[in-house]
Amino acid sequence: MTSVNSRRWSNWGRNQESIAEVLLPGGVDEVASQVKQAVESGRRIKVVGSGHSFTPIAVAEDQRMFVHRLDGLVAVDGPLVTVQAGMPLSTLNEVLAEHGLAMPNLGDIDAQTVAGAISTGTHGTGIAYSTLASCVEAVTMVTGDGTVQRFAAGDPEFPAVRLGLGALGVLVDVTLRCVPAFTLLADERPMALSDILAGMDEWIASDDHVEFFWYPYTDRAQLKRNRRVEADDRPLSRFRGWLDDDFLSNTVWQGACAVGRRFPATVPAISAVSARALSPRTYTGRSDRVFCSPRRVKFTEMEYEVPRAALPEVIAALPKLLDALPFRVQFPVEVRFTGADDVWLSHGYGRESAYIAVHQFIGSPYEPYFRAFEELCTPLGGRPHWGKLHYRDAESLRPAYPRFDDFLAVRDRLDPHRVFTNDYLVRVLGG
Repeated sequence: MTSVNSRRWSNWGRNQESIAEVLLPGGVDEVASQVKQAVESGRRIKVVGSGHSFTPIAVAEDQRMFVHRLDGLVAVDGPLVTVQAGMPLSTLNEVLAEHGLAMPNLGDIDAQTVAGAISTGTHGTGIAYSTLASCVEAVTMVTGDGTVQRFAAGDPEFPAVRLGLGALGVLVDVTLRCVPAFTLLADERPMALSDILAGMDEWIASDDHVEFFWYPYTDRAQLKRNRRVEADDRPLSRFRGWLDDDFLSNTVWQGACAVGRRFPATVPAISAVSARALSPRTYTGRSDRVFCSPRRVKFTEMEYEVPRAALPEVIAALPKLLDALPFRVQFPVEVRFTGADDVWLSHGYGRESAYIAVHQFIGSPYEPYFRAFEELCTPLGGRPHWGKLHYRDAESLRPAYPRFDDFLAVRDRLDPHRVFTNDYLVRVLGG
């Protein structure tokens, strides 16, 4: 049995931290044993992945369990790939490529663990796709009494355990439905925001993946369109990749944000320059390498899903919302799109969605901005991303999720002793 000690932990965004005893299981039997011990002693366990959630969803108040030692490949059976739940998405992408496979869609970073990504509703963009949890075909989980259970399609708990917020048990392996490896053609270019909004419905229908970034205090945005192609015949040069994705998007952006934080009056000018700094580029690449980019500039983030039809109202309200704030907003607003999902606590459950993400540079004030943005999105039926900052509670979330009480019933069966709860889960799910 791995030794136990107490350590201070903080998340990637440095806005959540706690001190807790650390559990480092090396296998499924050890996870089960540690859960059983917690039940017998009346203790709690909170599983932590890579710490990329901005909410306190991974904050441990008693014992913190890391599952990074459970990171191996279990089986490949055609398009069904089973991996241990602590495997990072970056490793998963390499494993899949070795077998001629890929995830059908990904978000824009690959640092999360498989368990963390599916449990919080991580998503990419593309109207034919939804959250990564929708790719889950089965899971093995250690439930709240320490038993090891397998859940798959047809099981009554399956729509809950695919996206369980860490509230139902400890995921130890996950079976994903993958697709044959594919190449993406990426087209990225600055444009007027009005032109992007005018063409968005056409691009969403014709391209596989569409997103854009609006630069506050300007009328400019960056449009990104990806579609599948047969040949990887236009690779991005190493220098251009370094210049855009490393130097400009990280090194220079870090400095620009630091200047804006110290001298807020410069932020609109910095935003205007940034909106035109990245020139158009078109290139091909392996799907995961096009989807995912390095993100080294730290920030805090809120992301709201709204019905796709509500997006114009949100975008139209943002300039006035920003002008009313007592500080300047340094980061672009990111907008992505997904199709309907059937996972009970998926943000996109039952409808086509627009996701709008707002950010602030680390160390800059954000709460008035995020609260105002939440007040804008909530009456439109908005659902907050489970891993991004928000201020909602169970009472306000219940009407937003038609299967909310069904999820709670599964929680009562799988974790009746609330071994896996913390203050965040009490707030968003109730006691």
